[in-house]
Amino acid sequence: MIHIFYDDKFNIDLGVLNILHPFDGLKFKKILNDIKSNENIEIHSAISPISMDIINEFSNELMQMLIVEKVPLMRALEVPNIPFVSYKYLESKVLIPMKCGVHATLKAAKLALKGEVCWNLSGGYHHASQHSMEGFCIYNDIAITYQELIKSGELSPEDNVLIIDIDAHHGNGNARAFMDNNKIKILDVYNKTIYPLTNSTRERVNFRVPLPANVMPEEYLSSYKKALSELTENYKIAFIVAGTDVLKADKLGGMNLTINDVVERELLTLSRLNELEIPAVFLGAGGYSRESAAAAAASINKLSQM
Repeated sequence: MIHIFYDDKFNIDLGVLNILHPFDGLKFKKILNDIKSNENIEIHSAISPISMDIINEFSNELMQMLIVEKVPLMRALEVPNIPFVSYKYLESKVLIPMKCGVHATLKAAKLALKGEVCWNLSGGYHHASQHSMEGFCIYNDIAITYQELIKSGELSPEDNVLIIDIDAHHGNGNARAFMDNNKIKILDVYNKTIYPLTNSTRERVNFRVPLPANVMPEEYLSSYKKALSELTENYKIAFIVAGTDVLKADKLGGMNLTINDVVERELLTLSRLNELEIPAVFLGAGGYSRESAAAAAASINKLSQM
């Protein structure tokens, strides 16, 4: 049984402006359509946006100002500053969906800590931190979730937490958010030739798997399996940034995996975490091809049989 977190509000529909960014903002409903008949999943919906009070508690003072301004927001979303597009429009079309994604990660983590396998179709905003927003990531859902779980007592500051980042891009936001927290361990598999190229955040990663551009599936999966073998059972919870931008069809990831390879990757992940008895929260993360939704759905359907 896998618990799926989905809400119609996850979907980002900018109308004609969708052409400005390759991200398929409607892929969440496509994934749902491919998995909703699966009797081995339970869908959790009616997810409200996380509050700005919680976001502001996480963000530094500069970020608190920038995330309510149109120009820096559009820069972070990697779209041009279009005069007729208002902040209010972006808030309703982009920020509310992302705030719902953050809240879904928190809800999924709370359930995972009770022993359930959870998958948030949204979330995985691994380029954002308390200091910055970039790479189509405005709020760091893992770090905000960690903040809230510490406050509620569901996690202790002494608990070890694992982040497994298998998006094609290095998770610089997670590394920066937890730069000084040695209780957070990061395993990151990424294309070493593409954004982001920040050495300081790459060096923060505990288990680094930098791969060449156009890496083939065999090398990717064998390198990842080796990194997983280095993990121990000493983690309270694991967050998996399960980006599908590793697909050959994806123009931004620079990797050569097929849908079947992505399914195999997720099987390796959950099998290892189950072996170590570490609760798992999978997160949607990046994915910019037409195959992205199909890969996520195929993975969920396969994992639900475990």
